[in-house]
Amino acid sequence: MFNNKSILITGGTGSFGKRFTAHLIKHYSPKKIIIYSRDELKQFEMQQHFNAPCMRYFIGDVRDKERLISAMRDVDYVVHAAALKQVPAAEYNPNECIKTNIYGAQNVIDAAIAADVSRVIALSTDKAANPVNLYGATKLASDKLFVAANNISGAKGPRFAVVRYGNVVGSRGSVVPFFHQLLAQGVIKLPVTHKEMTRFWITLDDGVEFVIKNFQRMHGGEIFVPKIPSIRILDLVESICGNREYDLVGIRPGEKLHEVMVPEEMAHHSLEFDDHYVITPAIKFFDKTVSYLKNKLGEVGKPVADKFEYHSGTNPHFLTVDELKTLDKVTL
Repeated sequence: MFNNKSILITGGTGSFGKRFTAHLIKHYSPKKIIIYSRDELKQFEMQQHFNAPCMRYFIGDVRDKERLISAMRDVDYVVHAAALKQVPAAEYNPNECIKTNIYGAQNVIDAAIAADVSRVIALSTDKAANPVNLYGATKLASDKLFVAANNISGAKGPRFAVVRYGNVVGSRGSVVPFFHQLLAQGVIKLPVTHKEMTRFWITLDDGVEFVIKNFQRMHGGEIFVPKIPSIRILDLVESICGNREYDLVGIRPGEKLHEVMVPEEMAHHSLEFDDHYVITPAIKFFDKTVSYLKNKLGEVGKPVADKFEYHSGTNPHFLTVDELKTLDKVTL
């Protein structure tokens, strides 16, 4: 679906943007891939690796709506990956997090409508479900904005959807490269915030492929949630350093013991498909005949059980220590 199409990625110099770009170039023949971000050094570094004729690099911030409108001219698809994501930084700099993650999200929506793009997918996080930190709260607000945008855009406007998933293995700033960095510095025991902590776990490639598939699936208004495994933090420690010895440092401000991607409160709006869940809109859009039970690919879902919750601690699929070791080698 991306052949001879123009795709814009906000925050495109990040881990997701680079892998998404590599996937597009390898599997499709896009007309343009526009990397939209505010860091000229990261763009310069990315240009050394991604210099195909279809590549375009736009300096700009999602806080700047006029620049977004200009960048989206003649664009078909948008992936909104730009965000302030570090939980402690968001707690310490709340206004900056709100400006980027909420006001920036609305700017992306307004620009997409003004430029008449076809489809937009915004990346979300498990921290947006029942949030306890500011980052999660801003992403929940962003999710709500992108869902409601389908009503604002009307019958002939862009379609908007959200993809929500958990920790991305090996992404910049995530725990795995942090642990490896500590070991390289000679640290004997890795820091653990709580020995019972669990997290959802997804590879960058799986995240990219899930986003691409959902461009094909979406009606507009869905929050797509992949079925992915969980990990136990002590299993991760053992897979990386060969033992389960650790220093207990305590849960950080804004951090959860477990994560949720489909809250129990949203069970009555949620559907289960073979490899993913969909949280359907709580509001009705211009087309009240849309049935989210069947997506654009013809896949058929079913309502989840009452009081269903997709929770990292009760997930039926946990990665073993050996599986984590194998995954670590692949993503290094």
